[in-house]
Amino acid sequence: MRTQPRSINILAFPDVQLLDVTGPLQVFASANEIARQRSLPAPYVPRVIAAQSEPVVSSAGLGLATHPLPSAHEHSDTLVIAGGRGVHAASRDPHLVRWVHRHAATSRRVASVCTGAFLLAAAGMLDGRRVVTHWAHCNELGQQYPALQIEPDPIFIQDGPVWTSAGVTAGIDLALALVEEDVGRVLALDVARELVVFLKRPGGQAQFSTTLSMQKDGDQFGELHAWIVEHLNGDLSVAALAAHMGMSERSFMRHYRAKTGRTPARAIEQIRTEAALRLLGDTSLPIKRIAVRCGFGSEETMRRSLLRAVAVTPHAYRERFASSQPGTIEK
Repeated sequence: MRTQPRSINILAFPDVQLLDVTGPLQVFASANEIARQRSLPAPYVPRVIAAQSEPVVSSAGLGLATHPLPSAHEHSDTLVIAGGRGVHAASRDPHLVRWVHRHAATSRRVASVCTGAFLLAAAGMLDGRRVVTHWAHCNELGQQYPALQIEPDPIFIQDGPVWTSAGVTAGIDLALALVEEDVGRVLALDVARELVVFLKRPGGQAQFSTTLSMQKDGDQFGELHAWIVEHLNGDLSVAALAAHMGMSERSFMRHYRAKTGRTPARAIEQIRTEAALRLLGDTSLPIKRIAVRCGFGSEETMRRSLLRAVAVTPHAYRERFASSQPGTIEK
């Protein structure tokens, strides 16, 4: 572990999302506390900074005492840009945008939490990079900044020295990943346990449940998706799905693609993958049995699907992200 602590500056502004600030801040503070308990030097000097001298009032109504913006001669190890409904006003502040551009360029690492990506983009720090933000704002971010490569699904993305994260609590996942990069997996997992974060999610994990996102009220295919979840290892061919919906195969394929934006095969793979990840993390069922139970047929087929979805194998996922005492749903 380094003897010289890393400076972490978290930028706040009026109407900032409170958890975008306090979530990552507590991760770094907890890393310090755990290091001190082990008679190790604290790895971080975290602080919240803002352009204004008076306390910053978050969108939750809580005021935050902040430090002034560092001067051009004070370099951060890591600059973190929080998000929130005030980010658009912050992005229109030319002084703040210039400061972000200059300071980000001299920092070893830059990160945004949730809609903080808008301010980083306004400062020109995201052009040509792979970027994620809160799923509800991905289209808006892409429309405002077409030079960005928007990926709406991941929890967080690292593209070189620039990290971006999805909505709100994903900032905790991102901060844990930064701690892991700096001081190792053991301390990062200890911080996760300290914060009662039971699953340290990989960056490629979806922002929200595929199953829930496809079961919307009034959705023509919502009931079908619920039925699929209950029959993952059954016949889920197009013919079977169309018959369940009382439609011809051609009509079903056309309407399903138009309504969901994906093919039935792709939707089924996503639902099966999500179910497999849940069983890998929460149970001690054998991997081959999970593959059969989730309808993959073979462990190899499931392995390929997980590699596409979260870039890890079933064995690696269970090793890295399983709860400490997984239960067994079924004997």
